[in-house]
Amino acid sequence: MKVLFDHNLPPRLARGLQILLGEQYKIVALRDRFEPNIKDIDLIKALGAQGGWVLISADRRITRNKAEKSAFQSSRIIGMFLSQGLYKAPMLKQAERLIALWPVIETTASTMKGGSMFELPMKSYKLSPLR
Repeated sequence: MKVLFDHNLPPRLARGLQILLGEQYKIVALRDRFEPNIKDIDLIKALGAQGGWVLISADRRITRNKAEKSAFQSSRIIGMFLSQGLYKAPMLKQAERLIALWPVIETTASTMKGGSMFELPMKSYKLSPLR
């Protein structure tokens, strides 16, 4: 599974999860792969062209901006968006929740079609689809 952490999450979170979860995953921070000021639409196009990526982000504008949402929904990317509470939590809490949710993220990413978007919850283990 290939996972990209968007620029609104600390790069060390992605790097730490890569070390913790091992080489069977490719987990990268956006700024380790792209220019940090890349526009969302360009990021979606680049990841979509490669296919097989999971985007973890706290940037819900992608789900509301018509052009970005349309590009995302027609891409081969699975989106995982932190709930507001999870985004506002300290980084260690975010890491704890991502580790706890990792099996659900992995299963969802392997069974859903590209363009799907989900909310990562603060407390439960059920991902809510975003429309």
